[in-house]
Amino acid sequence: MGLFGRGKSGGQMNVIRCDEQEYLVWKWRPEGQDVNSTTRENSIRYGSSLRVKDGELAVFVYKQKDGAMQDFIVGPYDETIKTANFPVLASIVGLAFGGESPFQAEIYFINLSGNVQIKFGIPYFDVFDPRFLDFGVPMAVRGTITFNITDYKGFIKLNRLINFELEDFKKQIKDAVTKYIKQVVSNCPSDNGIPVLQIERKILEINEIVASHLGKRLQEDFGVNMKGIDIAHIEVDKEADGYRELKAITATQTAKTVSAQTDINIQNLQDTQRINAENIENTLRIQREEAQRVQRLQTETNFMGAHALDQQTSVLKAGAENLGYMGQIDGGDMNPAGLMTGMMMGGAMGGQMANMMNQIGQQVQQQSVTPPPPPAISYMLYANGAQSGPYNMQQLQQLVQNGQLTPQTYVWKQGMANWEVAGQVAELSVLFVQQTPPPPPMMP
Repeated sequence: MGLFGRGKSGGQMNVIRCDEQEYLVWKWRPEGQDVNSTTRENSIRYGSSLRVKDGELAVFVYKQKDGAMQDFIVGPYDETIKTANFPVLASIVGLAFGGESPFQAEIYFINLSGNVQIKFGIPYFDVFDPRFLDFGVPMAVRGTITFNITDYKGFIKLNRLINFELEDFKKQIKDAVTKYIKQVVSNCPSDNGIPVLQIERKILEINEIVASHLGKRLQEDFGVNMKGIDIAHIEVDKEADGYRELKAITATQTAKTVSAQTDINIQNLQDTQRINAENIENTLRIQREEAQRVQRLQTETNFMGAHALDQQTSVLKAGAENLGYMGQIDGGDMNPAGLMTGMMMGGAMGGQMANMMNQIGQQVQQQSVTPPPPPAISYMLYANGAQSGPYNMQQLQQLVQNGQLTPQTYVWKQGMANWEVAGQVAELSVLFVQQTPPPPPMMP
């Protein structure tokens, strides 16, 4: 059963709604009631209807001995007030009213869908380069901040709804915005490495830094959601003495830095060229020494046989001389036994020397007569728009058997002027000679 019907006292029923076009918080009052005129401005008749549009919130505030209590009605809502949607009202209205007296409540409409914009302009304040703290550069900042309400309970908790004035609320937020922007811009040179004289060109970076700091502050202190901040201008007073002096100093330092960097680059280039020249010289020296060493080893190898023959000849000669002494006895007389022994050993040594000479002669003849290995035949193939290879004769034979090489296939090898079909190359014609097929089976 509904709590309200038509009052027995016959009072006028109210239609509770907000017809304002632009608002953030608006307090409803019965028709003809001004602010703080009588207690009747908060008296709600039983049977009154409530209309809350989509994107709006109606807040009923009841003043009780133990503090204010609230009911929240989120739009869209358009019907007579019922206890089902007003849990606080249902608990405080009883037989004491007898169904005849109006109940006391303040009703506020809060805009949840609209965006509120605040334009801000921060007058000139000094910004310092951390390297030259004696020269303050005056700057001014202008822009717009956009916010709305998403956490209405947090907003109501932080703000006084009664006699709420949007302009006063905007001023409070504007003061916070001004303070934060001045702090961020003043510290950008030291905290973010943005040069003072280039700060006008860093608006986007500074805008992001301000947004990251300011959004949390507005949510915590004012209960509003910052949708965006747009810094339109950062104006530098270029006629100020601080700007001119800082520009002169930084220009001088920049010139010195560029000059020093140029000298370093030239020195680095010269050092690089010197090191490259030394490396090339060392590389050529090493290559030359290696070539000489290889040539020396080749020469030693070629004359190793002759050297060995000289050494063995010397040994045999010494042996022959010793054998001659064996044919004599003391006093120079003939020694038959020694003579026979010397003849036997001399014959053996002579045979050994003859064999050694024959072996060396054969080695020399073999080195001079042995022909070089025949050149390897190697062909490239071109078929189906692609080339492959190189292939030797054995591989080409296999390709013929597989059908991948035909007389019409283009081939090329080193020394040929152009590609030619394989069937016209004499060297490859043997690959296409049909071999005699095996004999037919014998008839029974």
